[in-house]
Amino acid sequence: MPDYPASGGGRSVLIEGSARHVHLKREDLDALFGSGYTLRKKRDLLQPGEFLTEEKVTLTGPRGSVERVSVLGPLRSATQAEISITDARALGVSAPVRLSGDIAGSAPIRLTGPAGSVELAEGCIVAKRHLHVTPADAETLGITGRNTVRVKVGGERAVTFDEVTVRVSENFYTEVHLDYDEMNAAGLSGEVYGEIL
Repeated sequence: MPDYPASGGGRSVLIEGSARHVHLKREDLDALFGSGYTLRKKRDLLQPGEFLTEEKVTLTGPRGSVERVSVLGPLRSATQAEISITDARALGVSAPVRLSGDIAGSAPIRLTGPAGSVELAEGCIVAKRHLHVTPADAETLGITGRNTVRVKVGGERAVTFDEVTVRVSENFYTEVHLDYDEMNAAGLSGEVYGEIL
């Protein structure tokens, strides 16, 4: 299990950066790494049941490629690539800002692994900023699933992130996910907390 950070208390919430990554379905894992391949866990992530693997793929769009993109486990029912807007521009793809799993009509992308490539007709998105929250914490904060909240961070580049989508589940660990474009714009690194407004 990961070493969970202490709660910030009150309306304070942990903020974690989410780097570019892919989620794979069984068929695409086989195509990329070989039939019957098993993901090798590198470490657990804060969200229970999710983990970083040793596996990497290359993403390719009309304009270029991004190498050594991490694969996250466990396997899913659909393959998707979650990238930043900076990545989308480098790749030349029009990836919409979406919550994970909402891939209908999203951008096409090619994934390449050591055993082969997969051409996705859709599945490339820019991950929408969101708050994972337990039901108990949601009740304390007075929020419900699919609400949006604002999260304020301090420091030299203080900023308030609007339109943070709330996702509630007993299987979550309470934290905000931002991509690294957003983290870098606010000068955030290490263990940092924001205030839910």
